[in-house]
Amino acid sequence: MFGPHNANLDRIESRLGVALDARGNTISISGTAELAGEAAAVLDSLYDLARRQGHVETADVDSAMRMVGQVPDTAGELVIRTRKRHIAPRTPMQADYIRALDKSHLTFGLGPAGTGKTYMAVAKAVAMMIAGEVDRIILSRPAVEAGERLGFLPGDLKDKVDPYLRPLYDALYDMLPGDQVAKKLLAGEIEVAPLAFMRGRTLANSFIILDEAQNTTTMQMKMFLTRMGEHSRMAVTGDPSQTDLPPGVRSGLADAIDILDGMEGVSFIRFTDRDVVRHDLVTRIVRAYDKADRARRDKAAP
Repeated sequence: MFGPHNANLDRIESRLGVALDARGNTISISGTAELAGEAAAVLDSLYDLARRQGHVETADVDSAMRMVGQVPDTAGELVIRTRKRHIAPRTPMQADYIRALDKSHLTFGLGPAGTGKTYMAVAKAVAMMIAGEVDRIILSRPAVEAGERLGFLPGDLKDKVDPYLRPLYDALYDMLPGDQVAKKLLAGEIEVAPLAFMRGRTLANSFIILDEAQNTTTMQMKMFLTRMGEHSRMAVTGDPSQTDLPPGVRSGLADAIDILDGMEGVSFIRFTDRDVVRHDLVTRIVRAYDKADRARRDKAAP
């Protein structure tokens, strides 16, 4: 829990403005009553995490500090349990996202890279399959980089589309042992396919995820959303500010946000740079690009 050379304690001290004195298995906290209380809550959270997973990473320390006081009564209920990992929310918005995935038939996770939108949706899908709540998991992305015309790429069909779907496979292998992933892929219980392969299908008893949804056209998005069958859930993830569509083509994600906002059974969770849970540098990069985008828009405004 302390980290190498007490690095985790040093991080808590610098971020919260307290002094921590570790002697054996006892930590003394010096600071104002409010800050000392926050530090104690962070340490309790990290201790529980260390008992569950056997180690504590820097990202876990940052997460505990972000979450302190945010979801005190329900944090345990929000943990997503899979065969290989237990995934807990690392920001208040991630906690809202897990609640939305629990209650809504259709959940939109919107925001920058590194906020856990797709990863947590895959975790929820795997947890529901383990619990017998769904029979299948369908993971899809638009292969927009190749215009969904993949014939010029080498190899068979799987070889052609796999590079665009690799992040979804990576998430699966984080949640399930490799042999189980391979077995379920072979049996069709898990399907990873380009968006174009969804046409004409009705997907019942399934958890269906569309990743990189900002790269869909309006017709593709309508087609995807109408694939939902009985006893199914959908999660749509994407960053509305980043699109690889040709100039002048409206994003299906932006269109869906306008049309479906406020509809019963549909949830929209909007992440910001404050929810980025990758390396600290990623957060700073996201903020720098957002600042540059705002400056360009201001300059272009009449």
